[in-house]
Amino acid sequence: MPKMNMIQALNSAMDIMLGRDPSVVVMGEDVGYFGGVFRTTDGLQRKYGEQRVLDTPISEQGIVAAAIGMGVNGLRPVAEIQFADYIYPGYDQIVSELARIRYRSASEFHAPVTIRTPCGGGIRGGQTHSQSPEAIFAHVSGVKTVMPSNPYDAKGMLIAAIEDDDPVIFFEPKRVYNGPFDGNPDQPAVPWSAHPKGEVPEGYYTVPLGKAEIVRPGSACTIVAYGTMVYVAEAAARAQGVDAEIVDLRTIAPLDVDTLFTSVKKTGRCLIVHEATRFGGFGGELSATIQEECFWNLEAPIARVAGWDTPYPHAFEWEYFPGQRRVGAALKALMEAA
Repeated sequence: MPKMNMIQALNSAMDIMLGRDPSVVVMGEDVGYFGGVFRTTDGLQRKYGEQRVLDTPISEQGIVAAAIGMGVNGLRPVAEIQFADYIYPGYDQIVSELARIRYRSASEFHAPVTIRTPCGGGIRGGQTHSQSPEAIFAHVSGVKTVMPSNPYDAKGMLIAAIEDDDPVIFFEPKRVYNGPFDGNPDQPAVPWSAHPKGEVPEGYYTVPLGKAEIVRPGSACTIVAYGTMVYVAEAAARAQGVDAEIVDLRTIAPLDVDTLFTSVKKTGRCLIVHEATRFGGFGGELSATIQEECFWNLEAPIARVAGWDTPYPHAFEWEYFPGQRRVGAALKALMEAA
């Protein structure tokens, strides 16, 4: 089985779907001739032509609006927003139009639109190229929100998203585009060739949306994470010598509560880790959901590690980033709590 990084896996997913389904269209700023700012769409326009892989103006609201129109008229657009930080101009159309079309038309219309966007920090992008706005979209009924952590899941979930008849916001953690990252800023990313999840089938396959995965079995506590934080959690658990069970959410909404509940009821302790701002972050919803079902199984309060309640700083990126040291300290405190 070939090895791929996440960029190559995402490219392969779009290549396969463009070839399988003539209604699939890829669109966005610089996705065609240039191949994308991260080269995720490299070569697709040359292979499928300018009518299937479209370079758009620098207008996020225009990209989203055009994708909605395409979707309700029988196409399956895959729209790229170059950075998640730039998605806000199109937010009104996503919430008021895209997410509501099936409901308001009593299923007469639907818009199978996939919106891809790189998210998160760790590349010294500062406040305008490092945000993780997944909680904002998880709050919106009518859209699915996903964030894979590895190439295998990224390819299978992107294919599933494109085939889904409902809109999907597909976040791609750019810090792990080229390899896993354990949260230590002094260490380069581990190449995907050294990681089992770097093995990606060349052909068609899907990974179901709405299903979490236990990536590290354990019995002492449950760590809930997604995206880049999966690798930070793994590194922190190893460093602390804790037999932690790590749940990779993969899909943020709809949430796989069964996997969460089963894990927390088994371990009795829970740590939630995400890169986005702590206040109003998705960790709060996770904590409330888990507590409501697992209260009598908990041996300590649910703990959270997240980004600070500030814009993502350029000069103090690694203080903001929930790295191995911060996660490890929280894990140690959780295990010592009565």
